[in-house]
Amino acid sequence: MLDKKVSPKRPLQEGIYGITAECFSKGRSNLQVVEEMIRGGVTTVQYREKKHKKHVGEMLVECQQIRELTRKHGVTFIINDHVDLALLVDADGVHVGQEDLPVAAVRQLIGDDKIIGLSTHSPEQARQAVTAGADYIGVGPIFTTNTKEDVCDAVGLEYLEYVAAQSPLPFVAIGGIKEHNMEDVVDRGAKTICLVTEIVASDDIYSTVMKLRSYLP
Repeated sequence: MLDKKVSPKRPLQEGIYGITAECFSKGRSNLQVVEEMIRGGVTTVQYREKKHKKHVGEMLVECQQIRELTRKHGVTFIINDHVDLALLVDADGVHVGQEDLPVAAVRQLIGDDKIIGLSTHSPEQARQAVTAGADYIGVGPIFTTNTKEDVCDAVGLEYLEYVAAQSPLPFVAIGGIKEHNMEDVVDRGAKTICLVTEIVASDDIYSTVMKLRSYLP
């Protein structure tokens, strides 16, 4: 009997999950921001450009540079939406939303050795994510957020509690999370937490990430 193939797929790591958002980063490039995120100890970096429109060629160069950095430091690298960029730079995975390509279609493109994250906003979507084959889910927005133009209403801490208790998938809490409400999110069971403007808009990204990490168990 043949041995079962062991996938080199990198699992979602617990800790601080950073996302790029250049329009909020006070003139700093995505690469500069990611360098400081990594220095501060983030475990995951997601490349996402929702408001700052860029040519895909420019995005490819940025992703190549970030891939080099994340690989060097053992940080998981996820690309939002762009399956093509993820394949070109050999990212660890792709994150998609409810209205993007379905998980099954993304899996056909990227294969079994990369992770797929799926944004969810309700218990039903969390359950469907398991059936669809997602490797982890985004849970949120926990609180009101303005970092995305097409964001749904805040789902609140109750949905986070549901996922922590019921979902078999790893998850990242996201949406409107700041230092002042980190404890509430951690108390509801989140072990991987995403903060966007709290990090990228900080004057001292390194120190901010270090401080945020102190709230985690």
